[in-house]
Amino acid sequence: MRPRRGWLRNVGLVLAAFAGGAATSHLAHGRTQSTSPYDPFDQLAWVLVLVENHYVDPAERNKVVEGAIKGMVAELDPHSAYMTPQEYSLFQSDTEGKFGGIGVEVDFKDDRVTVLAPMEGSPAERAGIKPGDEIVAIDGKPVRGERLDRIITIMRGPEGSHVRITIRRAGVTEPIQLDLAREQIHVSSIVGKRLDNDVAYVRLRQFQAGTHDELLAAAGKLRAASKRPLKGVILDMRNNPGGLVDEAEAVADEFLDAGAIYSTRHRGQVIDEVKASTGGAFVSLPVVTLVNEYSASSAELLAGALQDNRRATVVGATTFGKGSVQTIFDLPGGAGMRLTTMRYYTPSGRSIQAQGISPDVRIESAKPLGPGEVLRESDLEGHLPAEAGGGTGSKGNVAKGPSVKATASDSGPQRDVPSDPSKSADFALATGYKLLLERIAGKR
Repeated sequence: MRPRRGWLRNVGLVLAAFAGGAATSHLAHGRTQSTSPYDPFDQLAWVLVLVENHYVDPAERNKVVEGAIKGMVAELDPHSAYMTPQEYSLFQSDTEGKFGGIGVEVDFKDDRVTVLAPMEGSPAERAGIKPGDEIVAIDGKPVRGERLDRIITIMRGPEGSHVRITIRRAGVTEPIQLDLAREQIHVSSIVGKRLDNDVAYVRLRQFQAGTHDELLAAAGKLRAASKRPLKGVILDMRNNPGGLVDEAEAVADEFLDAGAIYSTRHRGQVIDEVKASTGGAFVSLPVVTLVNEYSASSAELLAGALQDNRRATVVGATTFGKGSVQTIFDLPGGAGMRLTTMRYYTPSGRSIQAQGISPDVRIESAKPLGPGEVLRESDLEGHLPAEAGGGTGSKGNVAKGPSVKATASDSGPQRDVPSDPSKSADFALATGYKLLLERIAGKR
């Protein structure tokens, strides 16, 4: 019975402390309500004064105000964020394709950190980290309850320093412990290879500064590898998390000889419609595009443009569904803000936001996926709806093409692409390659 009495005594102390807090809150609420538009700022000032005067330890005003700013922007949607000078510097490094860390793309849902994809050649990939893995601890400290930007900052650090990662994996009972040495990660956004039957394989990892230039350089090398002309292109954007929209626009222009690439809308109004110009590195070649549930943002923009203009057969799984545009603002003191300012739409007016791009040929997983194994935009708390107060576009977003059952796990692109992918263990690649050969032969 003694533990029971101790529990009751502790409950009494907690209730007394709560009652005192409630009384103080009541005393501080001696204001009449008004309808002034400045009331929220008055409320902020009241809270700031109360924190500065009554918090258990002296509070730093700059730290409190910075936290308020972060919270204000973070409440808007999962992709808007206020960035401190340090965080903004890391963000800029990402868009330049280089940073110090372990090389893993992650997303955040319900306090869970889920791996979208390890970067090719990175410490994370060499250690065997896979898409869908959940990071539960870093250096022995649980990540639940931490902000995503804080988690990313912890994972990054000077080259050669070590970080311990604990992950949980579907189908594995015990947590997996990994000790990784950080490296200076230089990410090349394009991988190209000439396959059998004069097919060009182009793996587009992400859209960063210089991606378009890398694509043109890769196109030149692919053509120079043989005296025979190229006959078709496999554009692999599986696990592509997106990136810079202007780079995606420039890449799309290399595949399209005319027509729209995408349009943007702000508060229901069409802001811009981007169209392709004449000519391009791949405009005369049939294309198959590979996507999966980890293809997001600018990768979805490009896939939708090629699909709506009937320039490519899209093969794979329905994409992530991030159809919003973030504008980057420089702020005083080296800080920055990533603010969602527009939604973008495919040429036919389909909304990508919270829906994704449905493939023409769907590749089903070889094994049923359990709850939480696939994370999409629509799963994120506070995500933007497809279209505020409107529909989903003029044609909807449901493909009616065939569905193909994978005979092996097909989590994403393989590092080593065989010259003849038709018998590859990469089922989506094998399917796409066969479809492309049929198109080249005029059978489709």
